[in-house]
Amino acid sequence: MRITITYEASWRNSFLDPATSNNEPLPKQKDGVYRKFIGSMTSLKNADNYISRQVTIDTVMGILNRLVGDQRKLYQARSSENYYFRDIERNVKFEDKPECINTEVAYIRNITGSTDQNSYTGMVKVSDPVFTSDFSRELWSVLAMDLDELCQFITADTECNTTIELNPLDIINRLEELNKLKAISNEGKVLAAHTILVQRFEKFKGLNKKEEAFPISLYCSALYLQLERLGNTYDLSLARTKTGGLSGISNNGFTKKDFMSRYTTGDKKKIWGNPYMREEFVKGIGKTTHLLTKASGKLVVNIDIEGKQAEQLQLDIECAGVSSFYLGKKGLAYVSDIRV
Repeated sequence: MRITITYEASWRNSFLDPATSNNEPLPKQKDGVYRKFIGSMTSLKNADNYISRQVTIDTVMGILNRLVGDQRKLYQARSSENYYFRDIERNVKFEDKPECINTEVAYIRNITGSTDQNSYTGMVKVSDPVFTSDFSRELWSVLAMDLDELCQFITADTECNTTIELNPLDIINRLEELNKLKAISNEGKVLAAHTILVQRFEKFKGLNKKEEAFPISLYCSALYLQLERLGNTYDLSLARTKTGGLSGISNNGFTKKDFMSRYTTGDKKKIWGNPYMREEFVKGIGKTTHLLTKASGKLVVNIDIEGKQAEQLQLDIECAGVSSFYLGKKGLAYVSDIRV
């Protein structure tokens, strides 16, 4: 028996965590059934999250079950006593014949309600105690130092003689400037400062794979060092978060949305979707962009069964009356020919 399926614009990428399988029950979470969405712009920075998919035997068996009217998950159908293809599945062979494969930018909806890492909502609260207290200038002026001054401040406990505008927008803009600085050799004054910070803060890393120092990590940990020093003179309870740190700032870096959420009247800005796109730099080629892949063509399914059994299967497919369906993710597919 041969079943020919014609399909158009079949999506050939996966946006869900591959740690869970379609061949087993979905994991239960607080909000019900849930598989982690990995199609966000942040997730796609990781090459492992750009997942290409091809037609497999599970795809074919899912289609065949759909054609005879069984709308259960494939693992549910296979585990039931009345599984239609229990004695047939081992005789199923298939050949995928894509005639056209193209890529395009598609906007993927993310219903988990992730938040934008670089945006905020509401009015900015410049009157927060962390910016208006007696210690504010000494605390935030650490960010206005140049790198030599910063290393001297860390190693020799020198005073802050620099100044910076004491409002959230200027602070976050300065942090973003520092975040753009390239890693530097971990030697001399930098090494001395790095050693002190490693000894003082357990979570401090500050180095890349080449053992070079990140300037942003030095500045962020220097803020915490200054916070400790000022704690001997001032009451810093209003400046600290519930965990004792600075909102949105860690020993190794910062997150804009977390920093601004404390100093704005609105909530974090929700993201409900994004273009499905992964960009990477390939040595010898340059910047490469990976987009959503769509395929159109034919799927030929051959089932090695007796004539009467094949005629019954054809009759059951015709009685179920399934006109069109998905092949894999999205797209349009339909049975174009059945031969017994």
